[in-house]
Amino acid sequence: MTRFANKTVVITGASRGIGAAIARRFAREGANLVVSANEDAVHGVAQTIQAEGGRAISVLCDVTDKASVVALYDAAEKAFGSVDVSIQNAGVITIAKVEDLPENDWDKVMAVNTKGVFLCAQEAIARMRKHGKGGRIINTASGQARDGFIYTPHYAASKMGVVGITQSLAKEVAIEGITVNAFCPGIIETDMWAYNDQAWGKLLGTYAPGELMKEWVEGIPMKRAGSGEDVAGLVTFLASEDAAYITGQTINVDGGLIMS
Repeated sequence: MTRFANKTVVITGASRGIGAAIARRFAREGANLVVSANEDAVHGVAQTIQAEGGRAISVLCDVTDKASVVALYDAAEKAFGSVDVSIQNAGVITIAKVEDLPENDWDKVMAVNTKGVFLCAQEAIARMRKHGKGGRIINTASGQARDGFIYTPHYAASKMGVVGITQSLAKEVAIEGITVNAFCPGIIETDMWAYNDQAWGKLLGTYAPGELMKEWVEGIPMKRAGSGEDVAGLVTFLASEDAAYITGQTINVDGGLIMS
């Protein structure tokens, strides 16, 4: 498929997990990729895409820092000429009882997950406006944007904030041909969920690694955890022309875990 030939896609949090899977999917569909993260592993993602015949550059970026975000989108325009799709995927989580949750953890999670989404969307919209071709803004929320969970009030707040940003921006830029949507991943087989399994497992009982996640997966109607590819299918749809009349929406991709 070449749905995204001559389209430039910027993805934050693309060094591994969902972000890397999304990048690989777009590359297979002909996009120019700008993969970004705050760790050197992102360079390996770009190199893999290049080795498979795709077009990709990698850029280190701190999504909480305006200057770093501007440099990311400058690099995208310098390499490929424009920005057509921007996927705000960078995210962090910590898990602790309310009395043990450090203020610094609250600030970091809110800065990366919420402020980072806004700063990147803000910059992407400016570039899309400049080129006058419309565009797609896609934000990573979470199942916790629907239903906050124990020991993660800061994470739930940050992801509910992503939904609010998505709806507000969608209304502001719709007339310009820019759509703004979000997605809520459920239990996905990633490094983050390996951490979640162990951290929640220690606080909710005496679970060995892998046991709590296995128990939770049994509660999913499809009886399996999701993969990065499951998420990438939705994201590429939202970025495509088939989704031109969809904006301001937040869509669950979780095997039916949350049906609202």
